[in-house]
Amino acid sequence: MRNKKLNLFSTVMFGLSAIIGSGWMFGSSQAAQIAGPAAIIAWIVGAVLVAMIAMVYVEIGTMFPEEGAMSRFTMYTHGSLLGHIFSWANWISLLAILPIEAVASVQYMSTWPWEWANWTHGFMKGGQLSLQGIMMATVMLFIFTIINYWSVTIMAKFNNFISVLKVVVPIITMIVLVTAHFDFNNMGSSFSEFMPNGTSSIFVAIGSAGIIYSYVAFQTVINLSNDIKKPSVNIRRGIILSLLISALIYIALQIVFIGALPQSVVSGGWSKINFNSPFADLAILLNIYWLSTLVYFTAFISPVGSGIAFASSASKSLSSMPKNKHLPLFLSNSNNKYNSPRIALMVDFVVSFILILLFKNWSLLSRVVAASTLISLLSGPVVAGSLRKMGPEMRRPTKIKGMKILAPVVFDLISLAIYWAMFPTTVEVIVIIIVGLPIYFVYDYRRGFKEFKQKLYASLWLIVHLFGLSIISWIGGSDFGGMNLIKYPMDFVVILIFSTVMYYWATHSLYYSGYFDDAKEINSTVKLDND
Repeated sequence: MRNKKLNLFSTVMFGLSAIIGSGWMFGSSQAAQIAGPAAIIAWIVGAVLVAMIAMVYVEIGTMFPEEGAMSRFTMYTHGSLLGHIFSWANWISLLAILPIEAVASVQYMSTWPWEWANWTHGFMKGGQLSLQGIMMATVMLFIFTIINYWSVTIMAKFNNFISVLKVVVPIITMIVLVTAHFDFNNMGSSFSEFMPNGTSSIFVAIGSAGIIYSYVAFQTVINLSNDIKKPSVNIRRGIILSLLISALIYIALQIVFIGALPQSVVSGGWSKINFNSPFADLAILLNIYWLSTLVYFTAFISPVGSGIAFASSASKSLSSMPKNKHLPLFLSNSNNKYNSPRIALMVDFVVSFILILLFKNWSLLSRVVAASTLISLLSGPVVAGSLRKMGPEMRRPTKIKGMKILAPVVFDLISLAIYWAMFPTTVEVIVIIIVGLPIYFVYDYRRGFKEFKQKLYASLWLIVHLFGLSIISWIGGSDFGGMNLIKYPMDFVVILIFSTVMYYWATHSLYYSGYFDDAKEINSTVKLDND
């Protein structure tokens, strides 16, 4: 069982299953509500942005094919303190998707229109999960966990089926809706009608309508790199193909959603759109009841697929963190015939349950995921730029051309996306990340605070960067939740200048620790295409 690996098809299906989750069910409606027809541009810009981020991670991901790789990269170039901060942020961002997908399933179940399903209507009260809803969401979490409890192979077979379903149903939905009703006038006949809330609404939609949240799920492929056949080739192909297919689906879904809306809905104003189950409600408005049934069914299945994918990815992330020597070793235990990190899976289950108790609806949880994911992704361009200096001779199965330009540009774009998530989300997530620091200091104290000054200096840029982004967000444009002291688009210019300075500080604060020796050892086992 240990020798079973994911082939390219399973890798792509795994990526698609993670990317096409609850985002396709809620994203089109929320983006249209914020930006009107310009939401189409938001999905395109979001796809380009995440593709650029992914290219940075493809280079470093293929350099170090190991379990939970996203939790290890920063440690190689900047030591254990910054590595711990980013690995904690990455784990939180992956873990929080489990309760999101569980809540998404339960939220859709609560609107099932059939008489036999009346018992589900009590799952939501006042826009939040009721006690019944919490119990059902916990059952969903258990399903995510138990499927991953037995090997990546069994999980992959189950996931392949769900992934195909998650691609086919949105395509069927689009074809049927376009055939039933599509009004090009919904797109607007002028710039102001196409973009009723101005250009800033595009970026607000990217940050708060589930667009970034949907696309960044590509990182699940990186975290499972040790379970992939020919990782030097299939990580790259798996990420590119899954991102391309999902982007085409998401953009097409947005176009169809806008065009299929009845004029009675559009005339009320885009901000008035308020569907509990967007595509199912739209199908009912157009009297296509069989399609609404199919969407309701898939709206239950899609989050299950994403939940399974992220349960695996989050457990790999947590089980890899003890390698940093700042978490208990038992978390990395996978000594069973299925080679699955069962203790990490159970810890994730418990913490996910706690998150459901704290954040009882989809929108609140998505804010936590978006901000924590973006913060964790800041490490990618810094690591890629630092490794070009530290290990120019290292084996790079995918060496991205122009990394000296791409890395700082991607760092700037991620910083902008954090700003788009709007104040005070960033501050809330920083607090969650800080919770993990006392654990680090306890273990570092036991080890005698070795190289502490170097580790602190290597991490100082992140503290300054996050604090600076919080201040700019607070006093920035009102469209992004700020006090409007720095108006749009000057707020973007300020962030770009500030984050560029932070990037070059970050790449100049690298240092050669024992972890870099570990990186070289792992990298020496990597096969190149011409080997």
